[in-house]
Amino acid sequence: MTPEESELFQARRRSRNLALGLVLVALVLLFYGITVVRMT
Repeated sequence: MTPEESELFQARRRSRNLALGLVLVALVLLFYGITVVRMT
């Protein structure tokens, strides 16, 4: 694999990891919100 290819691959992986992280945070906030609403 050439350096350009590996750089592209890592950039793509980084953006996918960022998207997955945002989805996880959104799910955690959603569950937290549901729990707070149900407790009141």
